This record gives sequence, C-alpha cells and structure tokens, in this order.
Amino acid sequence: MWKIYTLTNKEFLPEYTLESKPDKKGSLSWQSPSNIALIKYWGKTGPQIPKNASVSFTLSNCHTTTRLFYKQKSPSAKKFDFKVFFEGKENTAFRPKIESFFKRIESYVPFVSSFEFEIHTKNSFPHSSGIASSASGMSALALCLMSLEKEIDRNMSSDHFFQKASFLARLGSGSAARSIKGPLVVWGSHPDIKGSNDAYGTVYPYEIDPVFSSFKDTILLVDQGVKQVSSTVGHNLMIDHPFAEARFKQAEENMTRLVPALQQGDLDAFIKIVEREALALHAMMMTSDPYFILMKPNTLKIIERIWDFRKRSGTPVCFTLDAGANVHVLYPQKDTEAADAFIQAELVSLCQENHYIKDQVGTGAVLL
Repeated sequence: MWKIYTLTNKEFLPEYTLESKPDKKGSLSWQSPSNIALIKYWGKTGPQIPKNASVSFTLSNCHTTTRLFYKQKSPSAKKFDFKVFFEGKENTAFRPKIESFFKRIESYVPFVSSFEFEIHTKNSFPHSSGIASSASGMSALALCLMSLEKEIDRNMSSDHFFQKASFLARLGSGSAARSIKGPLVVWGSHPDIKGSNDAYGTVYPYEIDPVFSSFKDTILLVDQGVKQVSSTVGHNLMIDHPFAEARFKQAEENMTRLVPALQQGDLDAFIKIVEREALALHAMMMTSDPYFILMKPNTLKIIERIWDFRKRSGTPVCFTLDAGANVHVLYPQKDTEAADAFIQAELVSLCQENHYIKDQVGTGAVLL
C-alpha cells in the first residue's frame, strides 16, 4: 500500500522577512559531486519522498560547477526570472525543471522571486547518460541559493546550512539530497540508521572500515547518449508495479545487512549486496508497464567479465549500475594496480569510443 506523506519541515521556513535581502547584485559558485547509490531508491511519492532508504558513495571527479549571478529585479518583472547556461550556451531545455524547482522551494527561500538569475553550469562528465547529473546539478544550485540566504541570515549554523541545502536539493532531484556531503550519505528513513529521514540526506552515522573510505570507482561509458527513460518516468512506473512492495522490502533488508559489512570491512558481503541492488533496479524496469531494457549488450559483457576476473583472481572488484547502460566498477584502493590492469585489458574496449572516467570516494561539495 502506497502511503501519502506530508512534510511541513517548519525548521526550514525562514525567520527573516523579504525586507532583509542580500546585496542587490553579485554571484556565488559551488562545485557539487555526483554520487553512486549502493542501496538504490526506485519509487517515490510526493513531494520527492523515497519509498525506501538509500545510501551512496559521494564521488570526487564527477561533479557539476554552478555559478549563480543575481540582481534585484523590478516589481513588474515575471515571478521567476532566470536564464540557464549549460557549458557556455543558453539552454532553454532546463527551464521547466528549474521553474518547477523554484515553485517548490519558494516558501523556504522566498527571495527566489525577488531576483533575476543567470545560472551558469557545467559538468565534468557527459550529461544524461546514467551518471547522476541531476543530483550534482540541483545540489550545486541549492548550495548557491543557501549561500545567498546566508547573506541574509548571517547567524545561520553550518549544520542548518547543509541540512537545508540537502532539503532544497531533494525538491529538485531526489538523489541530489545525497550530493552535499560525503563519503557515505543516507537518504530516507530507516530504523537501523540513526538520524535518517525522508527530508534530507545525512552522513552515514556509524563506523566504517578504512577500506571503504578510499574506494575507487571507474565509470565505463558504454553509452554516452541521453537516457532512454528519465528517472522521473522510471520512479512513476513503480506506482502500479506488481513487485513494488517486495522491492521496497528487499532494499530495506539490504540496508540492514550493509551496516555490519561496512563496519567489519566484509568485502564479500558488500559485493553481494551492491551487485544484487544494481540488478534489482534493472529488474524493476524490465518488468514494469511499459517495460524497458536499459542495459546494452556491452553492459552485460562487462558484468560477466567482472564476475570471471573476480573468480579467477580473488580481487574484490564489483559493479553497480544507475538507471542506464554505464557500469561503475568499484574496488578498494589497495587493489588499484590489479583492477586498473584488468579494466584496461578487458573492459575499456567495450566502452563507447573507449571512454571511461576514473573516480573515487569524495568528501562533498566545495564553495568556490
């Protein structure tokens, strides 16, 4: 049974008035990372509430850089007055998503209707190809808006700043709630994760073995085109999915199993949980109505070669997937030499134009 959630989140409503405003013009810039979920969330209800808790590695090299130019506008101007520039060129395709975002957050940051904005953004990775570009993009924009609010409320605590940034980012893209901090971030309420909640992401609160704090992630770009199915469409397909409740239960149980694996440095358990989660995500898409196969033939070849290499070498290399064809190859830092040699010898040729990204666990967003 799908639940209806109502979150008032009064703690994020502003205590200042619109008479208190930042300088009339200026700019702010943040660099915000993408993330890769280990426990996946797939299925949500409004407003942007996950049907199960998720946890992700914050990445380091895959990030979005956003500079927000602002200036006070005339009272006669339209309510939300902004332009979006992506990688140096004006991009009107992003307008509907950002306007919807502004509408959702206006009661929490009412100054968004008082300024004219130019949003200049760029990614360090291909847009809309299965890497969480909406997560890094919306979190970077949310952080810029929070820096603008910080100019009004100069007594704002650091904890409140980042919690509210995650809260706002979530209203733009669910997974963006996990792209503020690092190295492991939980989003969604779970009985075994202290402090976890549906409103914003929280840093994973328990001890983790050092092996997980320096994990590597080589992202194999099997398909650099636009995703076949948007995340929003994919999440909506869970509403009447015959296996939805079983999937939510599976994700909750896998989160419980992951806690001791992370604490004890149990790589075998970690690998089993992470790979099952990736395949379960794609299984949901393959059995939805309408149904989709998001993996490509080379995605499957890569998975099979990873399984074979792990079996014959004993190297703890594993994979995970987002809602696309690209493969995230995860492995401990201590196994970098063996894993990188395997990737070069057997996997790079399966990427589109041999393209891949070397990444690793990161610590979160940076003010520029």
